[in-house]
Amino acid sequence: MHNKFWQRISYNKSAFFSVTLLLLYFVVSLGCYMLAVDNSAEVNIQIPEIALHPPFVSMTFISLQNKDTQTENRFKKAFFGSNIHTELIPVVSWHEATGSIILKKYTGKNQFTGEPLPSETITLSKSKELLNKEYKFIRKTFPFGTDAFGRCVYSRILVGSRISLTVGLSAVLISLTIGILIGLAGGYYGGKTDTVLMLIVNTIWSIPTLLLVFAIVMALGRGVHILYLAIGLTLWVDVARIVRGQVMSAKQNVYIDAARSLGYDNKRIMFRHILPNIIGPILVIAAGNFATAIILEAGLSYLGFGVQPPTPSWGNMLNENYGYALSGYYFLAVIPALTIVLLVLSINILGNSLRDYFDVKIDK
Repeated sequence: MHNKFWQRISYNKSAFFSVTLLLLYFVVSLGCYMLAVDNSAEVNIQIPEIALHPPFVSMTFISLQNKDTQTENRFKKAFFGSNIHTELIPVVSWHEATGSIILKKYTGKNQFTGEPLPSETITLSKSKELLNKEYKFIRKTFPFGTDAFGRCVYSRILVGSRISLTVGLSAVLISLTIGILIGLAGGYYGGKTDTVLMLIVNTIWSIPTLLLVFAIVMALGRGVHILYLAIGLTLWVDVARIVRGQVMSAKQNVYIDAARSLGYDNKRIMFRHILPNIIGPILVIAAGNFATAIILEAGLSYLGFGVQPPTPSWGNMLNENYGYALSGYYFLAVIPALTIVLLVLSINILGNSLRDYFDVKIDK
């Protein structure tokens, strides 16, 4: 079955593109700090002098760190970012003199003409400003430019991908766990059990999804982990309804009667005989929930109820930069919006491919 599925994916160009793009997103999210220009934990190194600079701008900096800073664990730094404070000063040129370094500091550009402002000469004494400091000159390129705070947009997009994908995966796991359990119980046992469970499902179904997420966030507080839980607790209703319908149909099959005649208990019949045979529709609805969770996270972060600054997410990047959409700095709003669109589009195409493969018809 698996080989047949991958053969269909490889022949379907749109499905192949979506799977490839999704794999790329996952790889990037895992190695985001290794790929980032700014690999600080919060991706929040602010350099006001280079604020609102266009994509692919390159700049030379003098990097200053305390000598007594403890060495960080390489694994932790590679996957969770650096917690060492680093000061970066943009420079146009420099030369060493006796006991000091003389810099021509880059002070920014005129926002109207785009011309560089006059540089500022700074002298750093090795016995004062550079005492107990490790310094080196480095050159950095910012592929997506910098925002109004002088932060690297490229790095924040990379780390934001981890937030979006983690929200999607968490929401899918939570919604599948709750939805499958309730759908199995209601569809298999029927009667009063099904009536009570469907009353709960229909009650939650009647509440707008965004309003329900708002209520959970306001009740439990703001934070990334609360956001994961809130979105997951609002998406299980679809799963429960689909699973219930599939179970009610599957339990009429002959192999279920055979399992009962062999003395198998209800738990074994539900989880070892019915569930594996209805996995197709579950995968389809899981793909839909994944896309919905990402859109909800972006929307909540945009409104200020999701991921809180300075932690980067595509939603709060839109919130911070939507005002530039019609200006010369449109890339600040377009880039996070485009990453959301491509990710959700890829998931939806994959969901359609799964639906066609399993020949699933979902009526909402």
